[in-house]
Amino acid sequence: MNERMLLEDGLKQLSLSFSPQAVEKLLRFSDLLLEKNRVMNLTAVTDPTEVVTRHFLDCAVLAPHLSAGRTVLDVGTGAGFPGVPLAILCPDTAFTLLDAQRKRVDFLQETIATLGLSNCTAVHARAEEFAKAHRAAFDVAVARAVAELRVLCELVLPMVRVGGAFYAMKAADCMDEVGSAAHAFAVLGAPAAELLHYTVPHAGVERTLVRLQKREDTPDRYPRRFKKIQTDPL
Repeated sequence: MNERMLLEDGLKQLSLSFSPQAVEKLLRFSDLLLEKNRVMNLTAVTDPTEVVTRHFLDCAVLAPHLSAGRTVLDVGTGAGFPGVPLAILCPDTAFTLLDAQRKRVDFLQETIATLGLSNCTAVHARAEEFAKAHRAAFDVAVARAVAELRVLCELVLPMVRVGGAFYAMKAADCMDEVGSAAHAFAVLGAPAAELLHYTVPHAGVERTLVRLQKREDTPDRYPRRFKKIQTDPL
């Protein structure tokens, strides 16, 4: 199958509704990503078919968890994963893509403009700094391949409102990592982790969504300085 057929079939396997325009935008995003990747390190995946299977269909797993009208923060978005594919598939949901590297954000801003994604904004900032002005500002936060859970949760959970949720996209064998972060979850206001296992269509890769429901406000002292978070994780 070509990329279009793989994409459409994979989205159907995930029971997602999608428009022809969404498929076109996803394929255009793939073109933009691989073109920019020739001069800038955005992804190790350089085959268009694998962009569909390893990136787009993996990110699409999150779509059913994002209701229309919600505000979603993608922390450490990098080349736009999972935020850009989700913004295309969920046009009635508002996305903020956060990354600390200026060049990546420049690429994302160009991509958002080219694709006409009015529900998506890219922001250049460090998460621990962005959190100061955006405490409890988002309904949902997502992160894919960013950091170890103890570090990641301290950066992200302060920005999720009580009643909201954080979805961390992890490898299938993340049980030890989840166990070691149990204290951090409790301290930061999301005491119970739910593991949602899935297989990426056409890639055959088994992965896990770690879902953390925010039940209490995060204490004001978090997040700490990033160096402190790294050297003394919760």
